[in-house]
Amino acid sequence: MRRTLNPPLTLGEICAALGGALQGDVSLQVDRLTSLRSADERSISFLVRPQQREAALASRAAAYIVSPALAPALSGKANLLIDPQPYLYYARLAALMDLRVNPLPVPAVAASARIDASASVSPTAIIEDCVVIGAGTHIGDHAWIGAGTVVGEHCRIGAHTRLHPGVSLLADCDVGERVIIHSGTVIGSDGFGFAPRKPSGWQKIPQLGGVVIGNDVEIGANCCIDRGALDDTVIEDGCKLDNLIQVAHNVRIGEDTAIAACAGIAGSAQIGKRVQIGGASGIAGHITVCDDAIISTMTLISRSVTKPGFYSGIFPSMENAQWERAAAVVRQLPELRKRVRRLEQSSLEQEQSRSLRAETGPDEGADEND
Repeated sequence: MRRTLNPPLTLGEICAALGGALQGDVSLQVDRLTSLRSADERSISFLVRPQQREAALASRAAAYIVSPALAPALSGKANLLIDPQPYLYYARLAALMDLRVNPLPVPAVAASARIDASASVSPTAIIEDCVVIGAGTHIGDHAWIGAGTVVGEHCRIGAHTRLHPGVSLLADCDVGERVIIHSGTVIGSDGFGFAPRKPSGWQKIPQLGGVVIGNDVEIGANCCIDRGALDDTVIEDGCKLDNLIQVAHNVRIGEDTAIAACAGIAGSAQIGKRVQIGGASGIAGHITVCDDAIISTMTLISRSVTKPGFYSGIFPSMENAQWERAAAVVRQLPELRKRVRRLEQSSLEQEQSRSLRAETGPDEGADEND
């Protein structure tokens, strides 16, 4: 935690708020959530893997979040919060503590904000310094628009959505509820659309679509999400995008898909639901990635993925197990090349020897019956 809780939480209060089974002192107070290594007698920590058992036993934490399967391994520790999904429980506890440490500001509109008279801003919204809100835009209940953010004309921002400082949301973009967009991200920039002009040059194609972002989406810092050329670019409910991601025009990303940093998705690609895309991966344009596919780091997907699986490689992509076998062969290519050359040389010598015998006939003096 960036700061300690004041007042602290008791284990009983945590259990009442988040559920789970409590084994230990309900009145025990904790004021920070820490790693096993840095924990002290006022800390609560967590473990999710059996390999963390030794670190947990050596830790000084006052209490531990643990699964029922791992709870017996901490029999020497008195205070346990037991839940089948300890990592999820930790995430929920972090959110609870963060809200205590960093409470929401009082709803207000900063005097330096510039809001068009035709815009609609909920009285429960928070509008920070130097925000610009364009004509016909709607800002929903409890939305939080960070300092220096620009929201263009005819946009909609749903309830409880937060735009961190310095976000650019350009005209005709729709953002759902409980969305988080981090600083530096640009949504609704023009897609990369140009028609070749003979004999040389390019004609810009105006991008007439918008961007639609569903509910419970999080978008990291410095991402670029282009508006559609004709139809909208769409990011469906529950998607999570890391920093520095490019989403080109007319892309559609299905529900609960997660994309790691520096990935790029080219125009009109269709990404299914619950897809996981590793960092620095590339998705070619006008292809489809099916539901539940997993794409590992730095993989290039250049043709449609039609079957759920774990895909790796640069070109061409293939299922991960097949790629690993191919990679093992690649490492042996220098030795295999030498062996092939030796076999070719040996075969050539044998062929030359047979040809020579055929030309000269049987050895002189040899018995015909030999």
